[in-house]
Amino acid sequence: MAVHILGIRHHGVGSAINVEQQLSQIKPDIILVEGPPEITEVLCVIGNKGLKPPVSIMVYNSEDPKESTFYPFAEYSPEWVAARYASLNKIPVMAIDLPASISFAKRKILIEKAEKKAEEQENSEENIKESIQEVENQENEKISREPLSYFAEISGFKDGEEWWEYHFESEKKDPSDHFEGIMHVMDALRSEGVQSALDEENIGREAYMRTLIRQVQNEMYQNIVVVCGAWHAPALKELDKTSKKDAAVLKSLPKSKIKITSTWIPWTNSRLSMFSGYGAGIVSPGWYEHQWNVKKNVEITWLTKVADTFRNKNIDISTAHVIEAFNLSRSLAILRNKYCVSLSELNEAVLSVMCMGDSILLELVREKMIVGNKLGEVPEDIPKVPLQEDFEQNLKSLRLKLSEIQKQYDLDLRKEIDLNRSIFFHRMEILEIPWQTRTHNRTKGTFKESWITEWSPDLMVNLIDKAFLGNTIEVAAKAIVLGKCSETNKISEVARLIQLSIPSALFENINILLDKINDLSAISADIVDLMSAIPQLVDVSRYGDVRKSDLSILNLIVQQLFVKVFIGLPNACYGLDEDNSNNMFSLISKLNNSVRLYEEQAIQEQWYDTLHKLIDKAGVHPIILGCVCRLLLDAQELTTEEADKRISFALSVANDPFQVAAWIEGFLRGNGMILIYDNKLWNLLYSWVSSLQDNVFIELLALLRRAFSKFEYGERRQIGEKAKKGLVIEGASNSSSFSVNIDIKRAEEILPVIKELLGTI
Repeated sequence: MAVHILGIRHHGVGSAINVEQQLSQIKPDIILVEGPPEITEVLCVIGNKGLKPPVSIMVYNSEDPKESTFYPFAEYSPEWVAARYASLNKIPVMAIDLPASISFAKRKILIEKAEKKAEEQENSEENIKESIQEVENQENEKISREPLSYFAEISGFKDGEEWWEYHFESEKKDPSDHFEGIMHVMDALRSEGVQSALDEENIGREAYMRTLIRQVQNEMYQNIVVVCGAWHAPALKELDKTSKKDAAVLKSLPKSKIKITSTWIPWTNSRLSMFSGYGAGIVSPGWYEHQWNVKKNVEITWLTKVADTFRNKNIDISTAHVIEAFNLSRSLAILRNKYCVSLSELNEAVLSVMCMGDSILLELVREKMIVGNKLGEVPEDIPKVPLQEDFEQNLKSLRLKLSEIQKQYDLDLRKEIDLNRSIFFHRMEILEIPWQTRTHNRTKGTFKESWITEWSPDLMVNLIDKAFLGNTIEVAAKAIVLGKCSETNKISEVARLIQLSIPSALFENINILLDKINDLSAISADIVDLMSAIPQLVDVSRYGDVRKSDLSILNLIVQQLFVKVFIGLPNACYGLDEDNSNNMFSLISKLNNSVRLYEEQAIQEQWYDTLHKLIDKAGVHPIILGCVCRLLLDAQELTTEEADKRISFALSVANDPFQVAAWIEGFLRGNGMILIYDNKLWNLLYSWVSSLQDNVFIELLALLRRAFSKFEYGERRQIGEKAKKGLVIEGASNSSSFSVNIDIKRAEEILPVIKELLGTI
């Protein structure tokens, strides 16, 4: 009864080639691979033509999918090669690492320890995270030196990875000699007491592996192959002497009743470089894929592809460039005493010959080739949670594709497929799965939308985590909206939910949300909340024609909210400090826009009556008064005489300078054109600035700069040019309309400060 232990590097091309050859020689009757036993069933799917790497096995807690881990595979991963061999030759394949349920249980214990420690100090999220890290470091003491670094130091390599790559992934030798050499290297390190970073964790893992290997032996398999990480290989040889010790180790492991689910999900080349699951990242997955597929003349074919990449970007590359780069890479390898050319030599040759020393061009090679943008595929018949199946069905019916490259969709909501795509995107937005992002559309009108999609595999975790909400995207989105509705007592939050539900076509939710707003508006006295809600509700009405939704009840509620705000606004503005006044300024401006957008004559008349009451109310901050005066002036609700009177009074030199500065900020914020064309206002403002004492002006500079900083650059420049000329003489021609009675000395002192204030230098 033979047990063949093949020590490999996860995702190593040389390891995969040697595993493939060794399996053909050994012809095993069962293959055991490193990985939790829960993935055994899905491993058997490897060989299915619809499963195209890079892909990953997602292992997660069925009750809490956020508790998950991934086991990624490329077509050159040794475990993939082994499982594919088993599938083609119809022999069993089995995963033999520590169960994921136990790993999750150990993780839970660590978190509980961390939380307990944080409670003893201060119960904050930051402290808990710090405690988790500290406990993990104690439980899993990190060794400062990586084991293979000893060989790397002796041989002149920069690190153990480079040493391994050179000796075991690139060097061509008989597969039996290859694995025998790996066993000798790892055995020597472990015999000398060299430790890896995860030795504490490996005690349980290796005990479990040996136990399962013995079980397979007891099942009378005669020719067993074990494919595992090279570090574990020596520990799996001693099967007979470690039986009692392994039983004791397994007994000490935490018991777990966590139900584990495993499934396949698409993966990407960029994600293969992450240290997850197997704990081995790939720096250059595109390069490894090329090595696996080509096998012969690797260097020259690689350089040919590099040349094609540059040519596709309209960069001139000749055949001579390819030949010269190839010769240079070989010369570099000889100078470094290497028997073969590695990626580092190829990169240096490309940088020198094809890129002319421009590292930015080499970055293009890294992005397009060394890493690549390949996305794997998973067949439809792979078992999935219902929500995941519905998501993929939506992708298929709407002709959408998952891609890690950003893709923009410009939708015309008058077309059925684009409208359905928009609905789907909005529902995904409610689920808070950031696959799609709304972006600016140049075309005006509510019938146009633009979205950018960008897929990453971890988004599948978020999707599966929402599976308990329902079996379809629509049902899950409805559940989230109604759940948030039941939890809130703020009208603005319910208004936001309506704003989300309309474009998502969740029309069954609308009546429930409207009833909630109706109930809350009857008892709510929070004017700020009402003011925050109205713009959202008015904005929702824009979807009426395109989305074909009945908004008559919504319009009635909006009118009721308008009336409540108009009654309570003057008192709500009384006695506010500067920060709250600025917040109220923003709400009043948005509400004014909503009143104009709503286009109801009676509502507009009530609104301006409210502003007239507010502008005469004592105890209101000058920022709000300036804002209200500007809104009434723009709406022509103030006569010329009344406007002049109010502005003159506000800018009177007898007033507190800080109060005047605040009023100016409220009046001018958002539009400086009035200063350019209204000469009366200009003269009042100019005279007020001129009347300030130097020390007062310096103190007010920050306030004034804040007011002027909101203007466009062109507006600031014109105001600066106008400031050079001083007061405007009424009735004079444009060429001579400015007063010549200027205090030159004072102007020379003040103008540089004004220029800095306006940002014109």
